[in-house]
Amino acid sequence: MDLKFNKLFFIYCVLLLIADIISVSALAQQKKIQAVTVKPPTKNSKDTLVTDTLVKKSKKSDIDDEITVTAEDSILYKNNVMYVYKKGRVVYGEKQIDAGYITLSQSSKTVFAKGTIDSLGKFSGLPIIKDPKDGMLTADSLLYNFNTSRGKIFQVYTEQQGGFITGGTIKKQKNSEVHLKKVIYSSCNLPSPHQHFGIIITKGIATEKQIITGPAYLMIEGVPLPFVLPFGFFPKPDKRSSGIILPQFGEDATLGFFLRDFGYYLGFNDYWDLTLKGGVYTKSSYEANAQSSYTKRYKYNGNVFLSYSSKRFGIEGTAGYKPAQDFSIRWSHSQNPNAHPGSSFSASVNAATASNFRNNATGNLNITQITQNNLQSSIAYSKTFANSPFSLSSSFSHSQEISRRQISLGLPNLNFNMTTLNPFDKKDRSGPQKWYQRIAIGYNMSANNQLNIADSLLFTKKAISQIRNGVEHAIPITLSSTVLKFFQVSQNINYTERWYFQTIRKGFLTRPTPTGLKDSSTLDTIAGFRRASEYRVSTGLSTKFYGMVNFKKGRLLAIRHVITPNIGLSYTPDFSAAKYGYYQNVQINQRGDQQKYSIFENSMYGSPGAGKQAGISFGMDNTVELKVRNSKDTTGKEATKKIPIIQGLSISGFYNLAVDSFRLSNLGFSGRTFFTEKIGVNFNGNLDPYAYSIREINGRQNIKRLNQYTWQNGKFPTLTSFGFSFDYKFNSEGQNKKTNNPPNPNNTGLFDKVSPEQAQQLRQMSANENAFVDFKVPWNLYMQYGFNYQNNRSTQSIVQTLGFNGDFSLTPKWKVSFNSGYDFELKKMSFTSFSINRDLHCWDLAIQWVPFGVFQSYSIDLRVRSSILQDLKLSKRRNFYDSR
Repeated sequence: MDLKFNKLFFIYCVLLLIADIISVSALAQQKKIQAVTVKPPTKNSKDTLVTDTLVKKSKKSDIDDEITVTAEDSILYKNNVMYVYKKGRVVYGEKQIDAGYITLSQSSKTVFAKGTIDSLGKFSGLPIIKDPKDGMLTADSLLYNFNTSRGKIFQVYTEQQGGFITGGTIKKQKNSEVHLKKVIYSSCNLPSPHQHFGIIITKGIATEKQIITGPAYLMIEGVPLPFVLPFGFFPKPDKRSSGIILPQFGEDATLGFFLRDFGYYLGFNDYWDLTLKGGVYTKSSYEANAQSSYTKRYKYNGNVFLSYSSKRFGIEGTAGYKPAQDFSIRWSHSQNPNAHPGSSFSASVNAATASNFRNNATGNLNITQITQNNLQSSIAYSKTFANSPFSLSSSFSHSQEISRRQISLGLPNLNFNMTTLNPFDKKDRSGPQKWYQRIAIGYNMSANNQLNIADSLLFTKKAISQIRNGVEHAIPITLSSTVLKFFQVSQNINYTERWYFQTIRKGFLTRPTPTGLKDSSTLDTIAGFRRASEYRVSTGLSTKFYGMVNFKKGRLLAIRHVITPNIGLSYTPDFSAAKYGYYQNVQINQRGDQQKYSIFENSMYGSPGAGKQAGISFGMDNTVELKVRNSKDTTGKEATKKIPIIQGLSISGFYNLAVDSFRLSNLGFSGRTFFTEKIGVNFNGNLDPYAYSIREINGRQNIKRLNQYTWQNGKFPTLTSFGFSFDYKFNSEGQNKKTNNPPNPNNTGLFDKVSPEQAQQLRQMSANENAFVDFKVPWNLYMQYGFNYQNNRSTQSIVQTLGFNGDFSLTPKWKVSFNSGYDFELKKMSFTSFSINRDLHCWDLAIQWVPFGVFQSYSIDLRVRSSILQDLKLSKRRNFYDSR
């Protein structure tokens, strides 16, 4: 609680300079005026009265700017006292004092300001002090002696960093100390005495760097609570400072009594800090974490989080009492694009042990974090060379599948690219390009090192032997042209070459067993450099056909159909031929049967293709739109609008002329259609054009694919797969309009535009979204549905998913949120949770409830909304692991 009470007395400088007005000898007689201006002293200046402007000979540094005194009624000087009536204002530089009544006494060396009672008996014109640096302060009255440098403010009201200081008396001492008496600190912005709660400081002393208080107690709705803090000590720096973080204490049903989140904060400067926290539990468990944030405006920002925990969830004396040790690492780094034009560095690291999120799910239940199955990380650097087509990028990647406990590492990956060039074109060419000037060449080089291994073997010697690596070069050559105005023709040659540093050899052997000889295979890894290259030649032709039907009556004006057909020819050699040396044969049984395999099997980029391909690719894309009459707009003109009916309805396939059977591939189709303007359905599927014969042999079905098309028997191609999905989001304020979400703390551009303190507040909003619920939207609903059908002739399967979430406001202050779904396979509800939020003005009530399932739990939190008093809360919770 950073209460900058000393800043409330910045009026000291203002009042001291105003005192110079009193000593002006030229006003020894009574004079009634409306404005007085005191200017800084000039060389050889003397006390004079020039119209309504005062110039006074002063000591050095007494006045360094003009002081202007104005009033709506009058300014009266009598008996060494200046009286300022009705809406008086004293302005010195950028500082300003307003009050209904102000007096300046030369004899007693005091200044007094207060409000006045108007003709209706209302108290108005309260003293208001404004300073661009320190904000605004309001009081009932103030008294200041510029000779002794002492002063008092009565019934103060001011805002300091989200908190409000009201009531009581504040006394300014000569040594710059501030004495406090019966002041109230609260984050409730209602005027005193109507604040919902407050911390009453009976007495205290505030200096430049600290605040020391006597007894303090909490008051709620005007009722003081019988819990008194006998004393308090609060550091009060103007910048970040280090200090102890007070712990949370309570009881966990599984881990025992705890002292949690106790630590130390290190505020190195405004751009870098470090938070160290830890916790202990009475049942032999403990945890620790470190978090650091750093930023340099217009350059970069980021944060690092490290955690380690050892927790025992079982019963003492049983096997389950063994400690579960977990750790996690998170690092986010973002660079402003304008910091280093042409180069960038970014990092997004998220790695943890498989059980970390479940075992450390304390506080608010984050189901997304607990149930996540994949963790991804990437550290990347890229460089674009100026005035050249070349660019370079390097990255370290990490992928972790928690359920299978598998880790994939890319360490590191290097890419070198050249943008497409027209080598035969001239920079100073005039006129259209010739055909050879449209030839374009590109280049891409990729060098990767990959490790896929179980997490338990990551730091063993076996991990080194399982690293795969390789280098791939790709050179695309293209030529595009337009034929007969309406046809687009493209020719392509793609050459790919791969470098490997190890290959494999397979072998066959038999070994004797008690029942006879048994077949077995061997696999050897051969170190050494090998290259593998392949190429593909293709050409394609595409155009567009437009069809439209117009209507003269009714709302429907026209239907437009756009067809985009395409056809292509391609050729790829059979790289499994013996002359290339990429494939070898291996014996697979004692009969001597042979099987072909690639010596690059399971390598970084795979093997060159096996089997010759020379065929025709074909496809067609369709779009159908309606044009309808809309209601007349405000100008009286008839408006029209387009309604998409079918978008991207496409079908494609390939016919291979190089094989003697099954030349036609499966036919794939996909598209999107609209039932209404707000509900769109995506769909896709595959059709098998060949017939099958099904025979039952020895009680089992024998399915054989025939080299015969289904339509030869008058049948439609078999549907082997089909899927569709749709979602719908709408709310009461504008259908499909998105609700406001808390700002993303990882948004680089956002943090470049705010101060470090504002950035920290945004992170707090993201960490506790329940404190920032949008109560303005009465209801909001989102639902999604997915359907997938698979048919492999022997079995058929259907997978359906249904999920929905939303919220609604019972009253303007009550909001209920829900998240659920239905599992069609298990025929029961999937994970379901409810959230209830109550807006209590300066407090928030948040209830989270998971009624059933593995994560059955609840939590109730009543807390102050202000981040300054975030530890002032009452919590009750039951974690899902308490039932273990």
